[in-house]
Amino acid sequence: MADSETSDADFGYRRVKAEEKARLVRRVFDSVADRYDLMNDLMSGGVHRLWRAALIDRLRPRPGQTLLDVAGGTGDIARRFLARAGQATVIVCDVNEAMLRRGRDRAIDAGRLDGIAWICGDAESLPIPSASVDAYTIAFGLRNVTHIDRALAEARRVLKPGGRYFCLELSPVEMPLLRPLYDLYSFGVLPRLGHVVTGDGDAYRYLVESIRRFPPKAALAEMMSAAGLERVGFTTLSGGIAALHSGWRL
Repeated sequence: MADSETSDADFGYRRVKAEEKARLVRRVFDSVADRYDLMNDLMSGGVHRLWRAALIDRLRPRPGQTLLDVAGGTGDIARRFLARAGQATVIVCDVNEAMLRRGRDRAIDAGRLDGIAWICGDAESLPIPSASVDAYTIAFGLRNVTHIDRALAEARRVLKPGGRYFCLELSPVEMPLLRPLYDLYSFGVLPRLGHVVTGDGDAYRYLVESIRRFPPKAALAEMMSAAGLERVGFTTLSGGIAALHSGWRL
């Protein structure tokens, strides 16, 4: 984990200069963008779809709302939100242009031309006006930012009073009996699978390591509170493999 007071950041298990991490992360997602969704299905056996559905269920989309989906390049959350809300707006913001292109292409192929704006931007410095969105979501993206505290502060800034924040993220498994199997799968299988499917096993080795370096659930909840979000809480999913964090701007 990195914060605003350090000049270094975690890139998986490596320590790198803070200013270098964003470039390294962009390189990872440039490499895997075309097969990102396929790999999510293969890695999780499709369970990630249930986690995203749980996020949408908690969000309860309504007509007229504006959602900002950060790190949402392939557009999965955006499509689910619009399917539930009907006449609403989603701003998909991602720092990686390759992921955004993938998301735009998928939306066009599905005939979804209205209701989605695609913006290339950094979670730590969002190109979004203050108090302008009803909800903020980030799925499997917060662990890739350099300064989590800055990203959380930006999330609160852009939310309207009464707006909701949701972060869906993978986390280290807490169940003792499950942990050895999860580690074996994560470090032994996923990089090999990533190499076969995307040609870049190192990208998935980083993604596995980044989960281990992400703050524990209670620590992230404290960071959310420190950023000014209120009524902060989290729900564990699939035995703690993932967690859904939530908070309000009041």
